[in-house]
Amino acid sequence: MNSFLNLSVVRKLVQLLAFVFLVYGIGINSYYLADKLTAALPALSCAYDFEGADYCTLIPFQHQMDHRLGTALAAGGNFLMGLIPTLITLGTFLLLFVVINKAFCGWICPLGTFQELLHMVGQKLGLQQQHSLTQGTVRRLRPIKWLILVVLVFAFPLMTGLGWLNHDLGDPFCRICPSRILTTLATGNTTQLYVDTASTTTLVLSMLGDFLFGLVVALALTVRQPFCRICPLLALQATFRKLGLLRLVKNATPRCERCGLCVKACPMDIVEVQTEMTKRDVTFEDCTLCGRCVEFCPDKEVLQLKYAGLTLFSADPRYFKRRNQMQKQWEKSTLKPLPKPADSGKRKKAP
Repeated sequence: MNSFLNLSVVRKLVQLLAFVFLVYGIGINSYYLADKLTAALPALSCAYDFEGADYCTLIPFQHQMDHRLGTALAAGGNFLMGLIPTLITLGTFLLLFVVINKAFCGWICPLGTFQELLHMVGQKLGLQQQHSLTQGTVRRLRPIKWLILVVLVFAFPLMTGLGWLNHDLGDPFCRICPSRILTTLATGNTTQLYVDTASTTTLVLSMLGDFLFGLVVALALTVRQPFCRICPLLALQATFRKLGLLRLVKNATPRCERCGLCVKACPMDIVEVQTEMTKRDVTFEDCTLCGRCVEFCPDKEVLQLKYAGLTLFSADPRYFKRRNQMQKQWEKSTLKPLPKPADSGKRKKAP
C-alpha cells in the first residue's frame, strides 16, 4: 500500500468527484441530458439546485402521493393508474440501487460527503470529538428514519392529495431537508435559506428546515454523520438491501467477540458488525458500505466487501497495521496550538 493511498483516501476522492458532478453537473452534460439520464438517482442532491445533475428520488415519491395517487383516490378514479407513476419511480431507483446498493450513502451522497468534511475540519481544529455514540442513543435514533420516511415522504403527501391536509404538506420532507439548503448554497443560491411566512405551516416547516441544517453543521463538527442516522433515504435503501450486488460479508472467528475495532471504525456505530457470529451478510440497515470496518479489521478475510460474490476488498493484517499507523498520525495532527511546556527550572529569587 502506498504511504498515502488506502481505501478511505480512494473513497474521499470518489466523494469529491461525485459532489462536483451531482451539485454542478448541469455544466458537464447539459440540463436536458441530465434530466433524462439521472431523473431518479437515490440522491440527496436536490431539484431546488438548478445546476445539479441528479434528482432526489424522494421528490417524485412525495409529488406522486399528492398529485397522482391521492388525487386519484379522492376523485374515485383508477387506483392502479394513480399508483403506476410511483412504481415507475421505484423501478428506476432500484435499477441503480441493485448496482451499488447502499454504497451511494458512503461513497456518493453530497450531504454525506459534506458531513464527513465537516467532521475532518472539527478534528483538525482540535474540537472535542464524540467518537462513538452510546448504543442506547443509537437504538433510539434508528426508528426516526423510518418515521420520517413513512410520515413525511408518503403519509402526509398522500393525505394532502386526499384533501385531508392543506397543500403546504404536499412535500414536507423537501421543506426540511438539509440537502436542499446545502446544494443551493454550494451554487451561490441563498434563496432556500429563508423563513416562509405565507402560512403557519410553511412558517413552521421553513424554520424547522433552517434549524435542522444549522444543527447538522454544528453536530457534524464533533459527531460522525449526524443526519445520516435519521435519513429517510437510508431507510428506503434498507428496505431493498438484499437486492444489491455489493455486500459486506463476515467470516466470524472467536476473536471477533473480544476485538471491537470494526465498531470503533464504523461511522454509524453498528455494533452488530462485531456481535453477529452466524450470518455472513452483515449489510445492516444503517450500513453505508463505506468499508472502514474492513480496513480496521486485523484478521485476514474476516470482513470483506463483495460484489456479486467476487471479493473487492478484504481485511488483511498487514494492511491493518499500516492503516492504523496512518490513522493515529492523522488524529495527532491538529491546528490547535500545543500547550506551552511548564517551566522546569526554579525561578531565581529577586535580590
